[in-house]
Amino acid sequence: MDDTTRTELEAAAFRRLRQHLMEERTDVQNIDMMNLAGFCRNCLSRWYQEAANERGIEMQKDEAREIFYGMTMAEWKANYQTEAAPGKQEAFQTAFDQNVGKKG
Repeated sequence: MDDTTRTELEAAAFRRLRQHLMEERTDVQNIDMMNLAGFCRNCLSRWYQEAANERGIEMQKDEAREIFYGMTMAEWKANYQTEAAPGKQEAFQTAFDQNVGKKG
């Protein structure tokens, strides 16, 4: 497989993952994703931002999140985010420290 085809397939898989998370599984909370998988929607938007910045495209965190979420974080939280139980919050902090650290 040539590099162009590989890149196109990877991009298609990413777009499908984004669609799945943003349109089909809005019920899945970021905190649960982070606790179980070590990443969440915010991580994906940060990786998008980092890729843009590496290519000389200036992009801020909020801008990347809005591109990824298809709305502002305030809108996402109002529409889909639920309150997390204290145990989940503690587990999140551990997962965040292990997987994101001071980057986030």
